Amino acid sequence: MTMLLPPRAVVRGSSGNWALQSALDRRGLGPVAGVDEAGRGACAGPLVVAACVLRPGDAAKFDGLTDSKLMTALARDRMYDKVLSRAVDHAVIVVPASEVDRIGIHVTNIEGMRRAVAQLATHPGYVLTDGFRVPGLTAPSMSVLKGDQAAACVAAASILAKVTRDRIMADLHGSYPVYGFDVHKGYCTPEHTAALTEHGPCAEHRWSYANVTSAALAHGMTAPHRVARSVAATAVVQNGALPISIGELATREGAEQMTRAEA
Repeated sequence: MTMLLPPRAVVRGSSGNWALQSALDRRGLGPVAGVDEAGRGACAGPLVVAACVLRPGDAAKFDGLTDSKLMTALARDRMYDKVLSRAVDHAVIVVPASEVDRIGIHVTNIEGMRRAVAQLATHPGYVLTDGFRVPGLTAPSMSVLKGDQAAACVAAASILAKVTRDRIMADLHGSYPVYGFDVHKGYCTPEHTAALTEHGPCAEHRWSYANVTSAALAHGMTAPHRVARSVAATAVVQNGALPISIGELATREGAEQMTRAEA
């Protein structure tokens, strides 16, 4: 007996970063939601996760839509407004640094993505995530390598997340001006490291990260919130000074192994 299979969906390269979403829509798997985060690699400030559903056939309305990190601040702000006005649906989740310290950055990221999808009023038929698989979503899903460049809905989510987070960090600068959060947005730049060394961390730092812990110890400071033992052991990887939790790599609390970190 010959088993009949449905025809494969054709992904048209000429559609650019709309190709994957368009192929899923043509096969009746829409609405397609994209999910991405901002702040995973920072040692201060919140993790922000966004989910976004774009209207099929709206590609011409989003000329220049791509990975938020590849856009200028002005271009991101303009695209942010366009996404808010034209998206079918969106949701943005802000997870404070204290929560990152309590359960770890990877688990926080996974849970944030689940929450963002769950808060969409439009239930997606399919979900595209950037870089790694997210178990436990309420719809079928697929991870996309460099999804914020390859899939328009993921790029839109990345813009919502990054602009939201950048504005939060600019506001935090008013409360903690000595750290320069308005410039480096909480990432481990030389300027941020120098400020940590001189002043020690504040409540908005992630106390489960080694550079923060080291600065706190030098100033005789203790964490202002609970830091889970399973994520307390940390290190700083010097490829752009990106902090990564060793405890996270060892435990994951049932989550799958981290496959990428924010550049």
